[in-house]
Formats: sequence, C-alpha cells, structure tokens
Amino acid sequence: MVTRQDRADHGGNGRGSAGAKAAAGSHSRHAPERQDDHSRRPPEPFPRPLSSNGLRSPDGPLAARQHLSPARLNRHLPRGGRVARFTAAYGWRALVIPVLAVLTFVTLLDVASTEAAPAPAVVETRPSPLVTAPVETPPPTATAEGEAAPSTVPTVVVPVPFVEQGSGDLSVVPGSSQVYGTGPLQRFIVEVEDGINVDGANFAAAVEATLADPRSWGAGGEMSFQRVDGGDYDFRVSLVSPRNVESFCPGVGTGGYTSCRYGERAVINLARWETAVPEYEGDVATYRNYVVNHEVGHALGNGHVPCPGPGELAPVMQQQTLSLDGCARNGWPFPND
Repeated sequence: MVTRQDRADHGGNGRGSAGAKAAAGSHSRHAPERQDDHSRRPPEPFPRPLSSNGLRSPDGPLAARQHLSPARLNRHLPRGGRVARFTAAYGWRALVIPVLAVLTFVTLLDVASTEAAPAPAVVETRPSPLVTAPVETPPPTATAEGEAAPSTVPTVVVPVPFVEQGSGDLSVVPGSSQVYGTGPLQRFIVEVEDGINVDGANFAAAVEATLADPRSWGAGGEMSFQRVDGGDYDFRVSLVSPRNVESFCPGVGTGGYTSCRYGERAVINLARWETAVPEYEGDVATYRNYVVNHEVGHALGNGHVPCPGPGELAPVMQQQTLSLDGCARNGWPFPND
C-alpha cells in the first residue's frame, strides 16, 4: 500500500531527476558555445615549446626552472673537498681534462721554443799567435850588457829566411868537447831555442871552433875552454829567435835586432847569426866569430870599447853590430896572435 508520503517522495524524486536532466541538457547546449569561444581566441604571443617528439607541448609553456639558493644547492652536492665534488660531478672527465690540458701546454711550449731558438752562429776563428812560455832567467852575476837597437834597422845585404819567434824554451845541446888551450878552465853549455829550425850540433860545433881558436880569449895561455852538457859550468851560449831575445835580456833594449848578455848567458840573436849586418857586406862567417867572442867577452867581464881610429881593426868589444865607425871589421880579441 502506498501512502501519500511515499507518493510525495516519489514525485519529488521525479522532479529532481527531471531537473537534473534539464540541467544536463542545458549544459550540453552551452558546451558548443564555449568551444566556439575558445576557437576565436587571439594567437598566443609566444609559440608553445616543442616536445621531445617535435610537436608542440599541449601543456602550454614550459615551467621555469626552479633556482635553488646556494645553501640548498650545497645540500644536494656530495660531501668532501672541492676535488671530490668535482670528481663526483664530472666522473672520468675530471681526470682526463687536466691531463689533456697539461699535454697541450707542453706541446705548445716545445713548439714555441723550437721556433724561437736561433740557428747557431758560424764564427770564423783565427789562429791565436804563438804564446811564448816564460823562461826562468838566473840572476845576473854582473850588469846586463849588450848592443842597443839601432835607431834605424839596416837593410840586410843577403836576406836569409829564419824563424822570427820560437817556442821560448831552450834545450841544451848534448855532448862535450876536449879542453882547448891552457890556463884556467872555462866550462860552457850551448843551448838552442826550440822551434827555430837550427841544428843544435852544428851551432855547438861553430861555438867550439871560435873559442878554441888561438886568436880567441884563450890566446897566450890566458884561459882554456871546454864544452859540457851538465854539471859545473861557467857560462852559457844560447841561440834565440829575434822576438824572444829581449825576454832573456830584460832591460837591455835589443829591439829584437842585437844580441846581448844577461848574467851567465851570452844570447846570440838568430837573425844576426844568419844574416850578419850590412857593414859586414855579407861576410857572415867573420860576423859569427865576432858575435860569439863579443858576447862571451861580456860573460868573462869585458866591457865595450870604441874604434881606435879610421882604418884600424875594430876591437872585438866594439859595438860592430851598430857601426864600425871607420874601423875594419874584426872577429877576434887577439887578431895578430
């Protein structure tokens, strides 16, 4: 049995359903109008971004990336030092990049240094002049003596080639001789400078022959002579190149032209030995007798003497190398014996 209340409730429900349908129908009728309104919207000022498949995103503009504060950002980084964080962020690249950077720097540095290095300069060198070794000269037993260099060097009549400068070292000519003459014995050593291309034995023989001559210093039994090559001796006779003469006779002022005596050493200038002097007019043999007797005379204690007069024989102790002063050339202390 249906009561009045039940009908009322049923009727109310029917009306509610009808209202709902009416509302639904009304909504369905207005929906197309909204779609039309949507289609008539003005174009967006910015195009929608493309999605990963190349189509524009239906969701509208991409959302702006959220910026975190440094404090919040640090909470997301791995713990540890800067190197650890750098390694965690970049992985194997953290190791490879520094190595490549170092290799690139080294390569550029090598290329730059290769291009900048200048080519080695070619320097033309000239041979250095011969250096004369210092010679130890014994202290003189008397004042150094010799003929000073002339104001003008005379022209040699017959030029003969000779060595201008030797090594500066003297070598004793080996060998000894018999005793020549009578009287007090004078032993002497003969020396020749190295590098002057002179046969030492020939020079020693010439010196022996001069001092053994009866017209030399042993005339009349004044003294006797003997050549030795060591042991006790009284003086030396040394043949020296022109440019080294002054080093064996310091202070004499030979100018490389004259001979000299310094201490126990009678120094014979090689240039004079080979060429004599102009006033001898090529008489080299007589000049050799003179220069040996003159310098040995100094070693024996004799000094210079002048020309006694025009036309007379020049004394052996006259400075005949510089000038005869009107005297005749002479190579002996006692020419008439």
